[in-house]
Amino acid sequence: MDKMSQLLKLLEKTDYIEINEFRMDFEELELQLMPAMQRVVQQAVTQKAAVQETIKTMEAIDFVPPIKDYPGEVAQVQLGAGSRKPVYLGGQQALYRFEEPQPNPPVVTFDVFDIPMPGLPRPIREHFSDVMEHPGDWAKKAVNDFGANVVTIHLIGTGPKVMDKTPRQAAEDIEEVLQAVDVPLVIGGSGDPQKDPVVLEAAAIAAEDERCLLASANLDLDYKRVAKAAVDYNHAVLSWAITDINMQKTLNKYLMKEGLTQKDIVMDPTTCALGYGIEFSIDVITRTRLAALKGDKDLQMPMSSGTTNAWGSREAWMKNDAWGPTDYRGPIWEIFTGLTMMLCGVDIFMMLHPQSVKILSEIGSSFTKDYLTTDVPDISNWITELE
Repeated sequence: MDKMSQLLKLLEKTDYIEINEFRMDFEELELQLMPAMQRVVQQAVTQKAAVQETIKTMEAIDFVPPIKDYPGEVAQVQLGAGSRKPVYLGGQQALYRFEEPQPNPPVVTFDVFDIPMPGLPRPIREHFSDVMEHPGDWAKKAVNDFGANVVTIHLIGTGPKVMDKTPRQAAEDIEEVLQAVDVPLVIGGSGDPQKDPVVLEAAAIAAEDERCLLASANLDLDYKRVAKAAVDYNHAVLSWAITDINMQKTLNKYLMKEGLTQKDIVMDPTTCALGYGIEFSIDVITRTRLAALKGDKDLQMPMSSGTTNAWGSREAWMKNDAWGPTDYRGPIWEIFTGLTMMLCGVDIFMMLHPQSVKILSEIGSSFTKDYLTTDVPDISNWITELE
């Protein structure tokens, strides 16, 4: 057996070999490709040449957004009447701005409270620490200094485990805010399911015919009492469900059985913050709006976002040098949470930081204009303004 045959015999059961320090010297190298390989190479060369020739002769084609017609539309809800400057929510007949501009711009509200809130993150607290003792002064600063066109007053102090303020005291706080500003109010309770309906009823009486938004009605409290107060004293109701489109639909039906109409209800499907489940909110809010546009009358109402939930994210407020200063991180977290909800169809946003409110309002104002015709707002110096 010659040496080559011996080598082949040794390699019969070998999967691969590794040759170290291999060297090959030659004066001329000739490679012969199999016929099949030659055809593949030739086809690749031919196709490349054809693509290049097509690119040379190709004409530019204008982009046409995919426009869809919807059979349904979102009801328009008015907030503010009597001595209030009214704002309008909803009215959309399309999901995306490129399909059709919105008839009304998204509205951003400032959150204020009936008691001092020293636990607010510093980037927010430093703007309002001088007015926290009086909700009227707090609301007035939000309107006069920061341009709020809606104010949300949270009656946190009525909570049994907070200050246990009476409904009468809550009504006095509402009267104070009504006298301080002339913008519409969103009136929130403390979150106590037993006391909130009573508190909201007292607030509705104090603000009769001012067309406030009572926040909120849900299936875990006496929603009938909240709905009756809205009907009797000319207010709208925030219908709150926890990221469940079926629960939202059921609650809306119940509220309309109590005398409310589509024009008296604003839905809150729940806003999960950026990085903390925002994808659930994207899914529910988008499906809710699409259902409305497809004709589901039980979901044809504007939507609200508790965008302040963004400040519950540790990335928004926790001190960490590697993450950058909280003066920037907090507002950015709130802005992007709100912007995400805005692109899904939300109409009104409850927010805390003045710069967040300003920037999201500027973005929202473009939603009423034709697609690709809006001048881009100059926000290049907003970080400098925070300093």
